[in-house]
Amino acid sequence: MAVIQKLPAWACARTGSFFGLVAWCILPKYRNLVERNLRIAFPEKSREIRSLGRKHFQVLGANLMGAAHFFAADEAEVRAHTTMENLGELQAAYARGRGVVLAISHIGNWEMFAQACFYAREMPFGTVFQKVHNRYIDSEITRLRQRLGVKTFDRKTEMGAAASFLKSGGVLGILVDQHAGESGIWTPLFGKLASTSPLAASLAIKTGAAVVPVAIFTDGVGRWRISVRKEVSHDGNGVESLTAGINRALEEQIRESPADWFWVHNRWKLPMPEFLLGRAKRGIYLPGDAQTLQKLRVVVRGSNWLGDAVMNVPAVRALKAGRPDLHLSVLTPEKLADLWKWVDAVDEVIAIPEGASVFRVARELKKRNFDAGILFPNSLRVALELFLAGIPRRVGFPGHRRSWLLNQIPKGRKGRMALMRPEHQSRHYSLLVERLGAPQLSEPLAQGREKIAEMRFGICPSAEYGSAKRWPAENYRAVMDAVSSATPCQWRVFGTKKDSAIAADLLRGFSGDAVDLTGKTTMAELMQELSQLRFLLTNDTGTMHLAAMLGIPVVAIFGSTEPLLTGPIGSGHVILRKQVECSPCFRRECPLDFRCMTEVKPEHATRGIYEILARQ
Repeated sequence: MAVIQKLPAWACARTGSFFGLVAWCILPKYRNLVERNLRIAFPEKSREIRSLGRKHFQVLGANLMGAAHFFAADEAEVRAHTTMENLGELQAAYARGRGVVLAISHIGNWEMFAQACFYAREMPFGTVFQKVHNRYIDSEITRLRQRLGVKTFDRKTEMGAAASFLKSGGVLGILVDQHAGESGIWTPLFGKLASTSPLAASLAIKTGAAVVPVAIFTDGVGRWRISVRKEVSHDGNGVESLTAGINRALEEQIRESPADWFWVHNRWKLPMPEFLLGRAKRGIYLPGDAQTLQKLRVVVRGSNWLGDAVMNVPAVRALKAGRPDLHLSVLTPEKLADLWKWVDAVDEVIAIPEGASVFRVARELKKRNFDAGILFPNSLRVALELFLAGIPRRVGFPGHRRSWLLNQIPKGRKGRMALMRPEHQSRHYSLLVERLGAPQLSEPLAQGREKIAEMRFGICPSAEYGSAKRWPAENYRAVMDAVSSATPCQWRVFGTKKDSAIAADLLRGFSGDAVDLTGKTTMAELMQELSQLRFLLTNDTGTMHLAAMLGIPVVAIFGSTEPLLTGPIGSGHVILRKQVECSPCFRRECPLDFRCMTEVKPEHATRGIYEILARQ
């Protein structure tokens, strides 16, 4: 600094501009951050972003060198290189005797705010500061500010003294443009939610002080313009409203000279870990319509199995409720796309064609510029999809040697408590998004539906996982015979194309009214068919979960699996299970005598069916 102060101001500016250009060339991480921030603030300048970013590095370098030069400058030199405009706005606010909060920012040569007091010697100036980590630099900066009579107040320990200074009629400078982390109010800046410090607004409302924005713009080589703006009104408004008003004033200043602001700062930083803001300390304040916000783009990688995908749905709905600016996409196998199109919380469904490579999926994701991705499946491949797409925040539970591909791993439940209190599989997914700040939703998975007049019953006798989950076909047929003999009805048999043999065996010898739909429905058609049923008699299958999601009561037969973990979600269902010493085994094929299934008799299922029909 001693050397820089010996140079003329124009030489400092030229030298700083050169070093700024060098920094732009050799610091790609910061270059990318600057360009990302510029695209958020100025989407209309898409063709100018790169050149504007380069100019910013040069202007920033010149301003930093200029700050070092003018730290020890006298009044004559300051006046020779600066001009002051609209000083009357500050004088009018000061004359009211209620104190003035100067809303200052990192625009131009912001360290010259201390020297700006030369233009208003009649006013007592102070500033709120946060200590620099290097104590020697911190001590030097504080000394140079105080030599001009500026009072300094530590942000962490001296806010009471700062409030007293304002009440006595002082003029207090407070930086208002930094990311405020967990202590901030989430309110828009350039239409995108940003954590904003409420300090300036809080002190102004508490003390009755005026809020006057001030910026220092670059006005040539080694020259700056100190600009005072109109007071931000806060008559009768709360801290949140005034904070939003300060942000709007800041936007106007930045638009006047885009290259001057400190774009190297990650102003729209996603908090860690709770970026959904459902439990944000100071909450969200929207001065206008939430639909005008720039969206936080999040993609969820849905599960590959139908049953698991249905159990994803409560978590996806909670995710959507986590913040108002969320644009939620679901990446899913093509066969499940219609399921996700039914879910109102989903804004976009990205279907993965069968056989698509991980590289093809990554290219599709990269086109959409997602801010974060959330993985429900535990496989290595799905983590690789998001990693190759360059999604900045990748969230998922560890496992399958994929931890290195994730950069946010929520803590799950471990130890004896997890063993003693088994929870439904859907809670596994909900727990993931709750760790990100999503609320716990209490509404049921399925909404109420109109009463169905037809006596149309459903059967799903297959189970893709394996034969250990399949109740014998002759038992299903016995139930159909018993119910049909007492109640005129039509049965609909559901399954995939490879379940056709099971359906044929089931219907062989059945004399009642039945329609075989195995392999004959798309996902959308299956959902439509299920929605017309009085009930579904089924094994533990994906179709069982789909019916429950649509509000269809099910009679579900469990053997090798555990209904506490994967039973149908919601009320009104009938679970049939005979607990034997070896169940649940979770095997695909039974190595013993299949007792867990054969001990569930047709009359048990018939009784469950009539229980449901009686309620209807």
